[in-house]
Order: sequence, then structure tokens, then C-alpha cells
Amino acid sequence: MIDPETQTDATAEPAETGDGTPPQGRLAGRIALVTGASRGIGRAVARRFAAEGAHVVAVARTLGALEELDDEVRAEGGRPLMLVAEDLTDYEKIDQIAVALARRFARLDVLVGNAGLLGRLGPVGHMDPEMFQRVLDVNLTVNWRLIRAMDPLLRQSEAGRAMFVTSSVGHEPRAYWGAYAISKAGLEMMVGVYAAELLKTNVKVNLINPGRTRTGMRREAYPGEDPETLPLPEAHADAFVRLATADCPDHGALIELATPA
Repeated sequence: MIDPETQTDATAEPAETGDGTPPQGRLAGRIALVTGASRGIGRAVARRFAAEGAHVVAVARTLGALEELDDEVRAEGGRPLMLVAEDLTDYEKIDQIAVALARRFARLDVLVGNAGLLGRLGPVGHMDPEMFQRVLDVNLTVNWRLIRAMDPLLRQSEAGRAMFVTSSVGHEPRAYWGAYAISKAGLEMMVGVYAAELLKTNVKVNLINPGRTRTGMRREAYPGEDPETLPLPEAHADAFVRLATADCPDHGALIELATPA
């Protein structure tokens, strides 16, 4: 958990990069929170944000994987990361992160809601109730709690930006995708409602559908697929950077990045 009173060099004020030079890049000095940052798209986005000068709060359940990410960022000369190893379905942790950010920075410039759970694929009527609830918790409720906790901080930014990762199955019903599709449909409606409520503010919010991407979740959903035919998560990082910039005008949009899954 972030401790705003006892910051290490990995959680210092956004003034210098890992080598002591002033931050440079398209996101220089911007404070960005990325969930699901230990692997896949979240990991690629966190690395790219750091390379672009952002002060990244990287959130995931596994501390070891976050530390490996931070080592990579430092080796590449990027901004050291603020590491938060928590299961966000312990919803009070989200509120605690928001309080810590408010005390330390008094704002949040970028929120990336990326963490997701596939669950088991199969007929809707055969879904295990505990699995169904867990998928909804991770893919939908966590993102609502993030909006609830981080909205005041985004409004304190001169140009708050939020983006949430969805899937084509969230707006194109597909047999046997059950809990995952239902959770993404709910996410898309929630983000659309949130965007409508932000029209007269300095905050802009969008949805991103990465499409077919070489991730662990994709491998779980399509075990027989050749991963070499899929783009790497890093291929999508520039789209996230664009939506995170202070001058990006997009709002309430669904950004489709690759060939639909």
C-alpha cells in the first residue's frame, strides 16, 4: 500500500527520472494509476507511460511481478514506479489508495482501468455462481469503485483522463462468453454514463478495445491459437498514451485498436 508519509526513491515527487534528469515526454510530470500492471497490456502501458515521463502508480496483486516491472523501467531510464500490491476486490484498498494520492499529490491526471478476469467460458445457464460473481467483481465493480474513489482527484487535474479496457464481446453478444461478456457490457454502459456526467468538466473518459492481443487471457480463451499471429501488448501502448495526454479531445468514445477477437 502507498504510504504518502514515507516515500522511497521509487515513490518520490514527480520531479526527476531514475537517472536524476527532469522528466521528458508526452506525459511528463503527469500522475497515472494503472491497474493490472504486472502483465499483458497493463504492464506495457505502465512501462510506456514511465518512458513518456509519467509518474506511474502500478497496481496489481503480485508484488514480485511489480518489482520486476520497476526494475525494467529503471533499466530503460524511465521514471521509477510507485508499486501497490493489492487485490482491488478488497474495495477499501481502493479508497485507501485514493486518500494516499490526495495527501501526496492532491490530484490524479490519468486513470487506466485495465485489470480483468476471464472466468470460465460456457453456457450462461451452467455458470458457477461464485465464478460469475468474481468476474463481475473484478471487471465491473472494481472499476466502479475506482471511479467513485478517483473522480474527485481527476477533477483536481487540469486535464483529467480516464480509460477503461473492454472487449468486442461487451457490445457484440457471443455464445459461451457468459460472465466476461456480461461484465464488459456493464462496464461499457457504466463508462458511457460517467462520460455523459463529465461533459462540463475538465475530465475526459473513454473505452479501449485492444482486440486480438498476445496476452495470457487470450491464450486461456483460445488455447489452440498461434500466438505469433497476434500483436504484442506493446503495439497498443501509443493509443493509451494519446488518450492520456492533456490535449487529447476524445471523450465518450470506444476506441478499437486491433482486429476484433
